[in-house]
Amino acid sequence: HLAIYPNSFPKPKERQQITGDPKPHTLSLSLSSLPPNNTTNTLSSHSHSSTTAMASIAFSGAAAAATAATTSRRLPASAKLSLSPSSSSLKLLGSTPIVSRLFLNPKRCSAAPLPSRAFSSAAASPKCLASNPEQLKLAREDIRELLKTTFSHPILVRLGWHDAGTYNKNIEEWPRRGGANGSLRFEIELKHAANAGLVNALKLIQPLKDKYSDVTYADLFQLASATAVEEAGGPKIPMKYGRVDVSAPEQCPEEGRLPSAGPPSPADHLREVFYRMGLNDKEIVALSGAHTLGRSRPDRSGWGKPETKYTKDGPGAPGGQSWTAQWLKFDNSYFTDIKEKKDEDLLVLPTDGVLFEDPAFKVYAEKYAEDQEAFFKDYAEAHAKLSNLGAKFDPPEGIVIDDGPSQPVPEKFVAAKYSSGKRELSENMKQKIRAEYQAVGGSPDKPLQSNYFLNIIIVIGVLALLTSLVGN
Repeated sequence: HLAIYPNSFPKPKERQQITGDPKPHTLSLSLSSLPPNNTTNTLSSHSHSSTTAMASIAFSGAAAAATAATTSRRLPASAKLSLSPSSSSLKLLGSTPIVSRLFLNPKRCSAAPLPSRAFSSAAASPKCLASNPEQLKLAREDIRELLKTTFSHPILVRLGWHDAGTYNKNIEEWPRRGGANGSLRFEIELKHAANAGLVNALKLIQPLKDKYSDVTYADLFQLASATAVEEAGGPKIPMKYGRVDVSAPEQCPEEGRLPSAGPPSPADHLREVFYRMGLNDKEIVALSGAHTLGRSRPDRSGWGKPETKYTKDGPGAPGGQSWTAQWLKFDNSYFTDIKEKKDEDLLVLPTDGVLFEDPAFKVYAEKYAEDQEAFFKDYAEAHAKLSNLGAKFDPPEGIVIDDGPSQPVPEKFVAAKYSSGKRELSENMKQKIRAEYQAVGGSPDKPLQSNYFLNIIIVIGVLALLTSLVGN
């Protein structure tokens, strides 16, 4: 279906003039009679809120593909479309700004350029992606700026987690299986007890969704979550995008799939919830480490103090109880603080404390308390895995917007610099030295104590001088 402004479609009298039949079964309409600008505009998600009445026309086969292609390239006036109106072909669509802003997210298509000859359905078939890669990159930059002024790192991490955390590995059907599909934007899911307060995160994200309409909610939630971790000093997370959004609140998962803060048997509860997602003990502990960010507010979760010495002055809205003293810094202090349990102003939930009580969890919790680098590595992998749970990607392989780490430029080999024996050598430099010195007996593990090549040059010079003197 293609939405067209009502004034772009011939009126009843005009239809009669075109066909000579007051109730035609087939209508020929020149594509050039459709205003190109209007047609393009109506394909954007916000056309629903800019007009209260629009006509919906059903197209099929090559005609549908060709009409979609006019959004990027105007066809010759000679091109014709065949329309087959029925009792249901034309209807007025009414929409409110709230619905169109939060709930409607039509998929965009970018058609390949058409050949100059007559088009076919294959030539005009558009290539559709769930999200636009360039808009994803721009949205990431805007999220970084947003974090600088709102200090919303914790709630954006939680937003991405709670959208993905409803996944059930035992259900194959999408979107019934839950997961990262953008369903958290609907009111019915926002009202789940575990999502209390996340409407504030949606309010932060919505202006970005309005600005970057070619990015799905599912991608935007996960992009914001990963970016928040990285901007707080955490690890770089290997993300991919292209998640498809659900389209209606009826597709939201039932309540009860997210973890609770204080269940009767914390270890069993964590395993029940995270095993259902397909995650293991190591990933449970690593992901728990994200509590290094943020605060718990009793008015939302029922846990924590209304205020502590660490939260009374903000930043952001003051109040709540944090798990760590520097609750906007992503590090391994969550594990060290829980292990010590010396500060009453720091929060330890039952599901936090069990990480050092359960024998299987404790192995990883102890490791992360001692080794932040190991925690960062395992967390990045677990976060990336969580963000993909239940998602349907378009394209199937996903979209990567990172160029990857830049390759370091090899250091130029200078023998004089690395043959003094007074400097620890890198492995790369040892390999270079081995290659250069192997023929003359040098060793990269025990560098020569003098500049070998300079000595050779001096010896050659001395020999040349002696030869010259002897010759004379």
